[in-house]
Amino acid sequence: MARRIHPVGGKVALITGAAHGIGAAAGHTLAARGARVALLDSDGDAVARTAAACPGSAAFVADVTDRSQVDRALEEVLERFGGVDVVVANAGIAAMGFARFLDPDDFERVIAVNLLGSWNTLSATLPHLVARRGYALAISSVTAMIHVPGLAAYSASKAGLEAMCNALRVEVAHREVDIGVAYFSWIDTAMVRGANRSALGSGLLAAAKPPLHRVYPVQDAADAVLRAVERRSRTVSHPPALRALLPLRGVLQPLVDAQLRRLAPGMEAAAERAAARRPERSGAGCGGAGEIANSGDAGEIADSQPRAGARR
Repeated sequence: MARRIHPVGGKVALITGAAHGIGAAAGHTLAARGARVALLDSDGDAVARTAAACPGSAAFVADVTDRSQVDRALEEVLERFGGVDVVVANAGIAAMGFARFLDPDDFERVIAVNLLGSWNTLSATLPHLVARRGYALAISSVTAMIHVPGLAAYSASKAGLEAMCNALRVEVAHREVDIGVAYFSWIDTAMVRGANRSALGSGLLAAAKPPLHRVYPVQDAADAVLRAVERRSRTVSHPPALRALLPLRGVLQPLVDAQLRRLAPGMEAAAERAAARRPERSGAGCGGAGEIANSGDAGEIADSQPRAGARR
């Protein structure tokens, strides 16, 4: 049965983490279909450049971990566009490394941006989505359903985001608001490129089985966002085959554990070496234990949060 299409032409779409990567590509893609796009990012200069190259969009500055900044930016969006029909909660970062070597501040920062930042975005915009019977899409990850060593903080944040949206979906369904979750694998963003330059990140990709064994173009993720918005989808994924894995996660996790357990000693050694090399405070690049990069699938800093290295 064909899914009903909800055209985005004339709709107002708010996207966080929109200066680079998936957020920027999704903004261009929605704007090309006639949406009016509010691009939010904590990097004002970068998001302004993105908006300048994206007709039909406007740039707004906010750190999603700061609710007062989100509220202020939302007021500016409402003044500019008059309302919000679609929200894409995309801002995210990642800290790659074995958990026992991670700086606690880096672990907490990932939770603050990916989970609490998404909560700030969704809770602030929900009244406006209710008013327009709108749609929200949270950008999660394959790591929400398959958890791997080296990405404990990221996996926890994305699994928490998925759980929050599953609960929220039921809470607002009677208001004719739909909530979706996007599950992306390795997407060609600055964060993923940075991760793959590390021994830990490249090792995870090399050990992955199809369809998780390759890096996918960022436009593929942007097209998936468009499909989800037009269909008001409960879930969307890229590669599309990931959707078939959702009901199998209870079976898949033990298989993944068994495969990666054999590789864990070597991965741990690489993580420990990276931790020993890192400066007293992390923040540059993605690849060392505790270093933060941005998250697009697996982590670019879509929201260009301060202290993070790469972008989503």
